[in-house]
Formats: sequence, structure tokens, C-alpha cells
Amino acid sequence: MQKFEKIRGAAFDLDGVLADTAKFHTQAWRELAEKVGVKWTDQLQEALKGVGRMDSLEMILAAGNIENTYSDEQKRALEEAKNQRYQNLVNQLTPDDVLPGMHQLLDDLRVAGIKMSVASASKNAPMILERLGLLGYFEGIVDPAEVQAGKPDPAIFSKAAELLHLPPEVVIGFEDAQAGIQSIRSAGELAVGIGVPGDITFENTHDVTLAALKEKI
Repeated sequence: MQKFEKIRGAAFDLDGVLADTAKFHTQAWRELAEKVGVKWTDQLQEALKGVGRMDSLEMILAAGNIENTYSDEQKRALEEAKNQRYQNLVNQLTPDDVLPGMHQLLDDLRVAGIKMSVASASKNAPMILERLGLLGYFEGIVDPAEVQAGKPDPAIFSKAAELLHLPPEVVIGFEDAQAGIQSIRSAGELAVGIGVPGDITFENTHDVTLAALKEKI
């Protein structure tokens, strides 16, 4: 494993890493599942973590064996209805909703000269980061519409490194979902797991500090 001094870039997932916006996704998806008559379960909730919007909708419909009941147009309408509900919920976000330790980590990485980007499946990432007061930390935000496959495919984290004009081997990725960890590793980057096993693992965001990263890498 390379030394921290070799690290020049960092790519962050958003939900569950920078802020707990996952709870809003859960609420919006649960309401949609109930609307279409699909039973919401802990297993379904876990399976949706880190997955893009249309793929999530398909998983919910498949869980109720109704994936062939809706036309593509109807699915797009359901997807948009979920997104509108989600946007209404995230409009409540403030800088106080940044997860513990993350503001300090971003400050320290910036001072250390580490360039940063965001690799989130959320098309709402720019708006969320603005609400959190974090937008200025990042040199790039991957547009999930520009990658052909979602996590665990490596495309989104590969793109995050490209936005920083860095090769993957000098980039670390931060994730809280196993699909994201796989995406980081497949992209050839070092995976930092928060609450999930990674190349480096932390129990929670509060424990992720620059000093701890230097010690573990």
C-alpha cells in the first residue's frame, strides 16, 4: 500500500459520507413503494444504498413482481415524483447537517494540497452540497448521467479521478456502501470504508481524520 505522501486526490461519495441525506432517499422511496403496493423491508432498503434512481425504481418494482406492469413513460413519471419528494425533503438541509468530522477533514485535506471531487449517484449532488455549504471544496462533481453504469461499476470513481486530472493510483475514495467500495477498488483507487470494510476502515465519520489516514496508509 502506498504512503499517504503519494496521495494527491480524494473522491467522496455523498450520502452517508458527507451528510445523512440517505434518510431522505429512504423516506421518499418508502412512500413510493407504498404507493405502488410494494412491501418495504430492511433488505430492500439496504439493497438501494448507493444505487442510481431508475435502477432503484426497477428494484422496488421487481420486489413486488410488478416490473412489467408499468411502461417506460410511467416509470419515468414515478422516478420524477420520487425526486420531487426527495428535493422537498433535502431543502431542509443546512451546514449543521454535515456529518461529524467531515468539515474538519475537508479543511485539512485542502490545506494539505489534496484535490477533491464528488462521486455520487445523486443527480441532486450540486444542490445538496450548496445547501450544506460544501460546494467550494470540490473541483468537480461527477454527473451520473455521464457514466454508463452505476456502482459497483468503476465508472463513477474513474470519472472522479479524471475530473481532478489525476491517475487512479494517487486517489483515495470514501464510501459507506459495499457497492461503492467495489467501485473504488475496480477503478484502481484506495478504498476508505466508513461503517463498511474497505482497504482502510473507520467505524464512523468522526474517526476519519487526516492524522488517522496518514497513520493507516
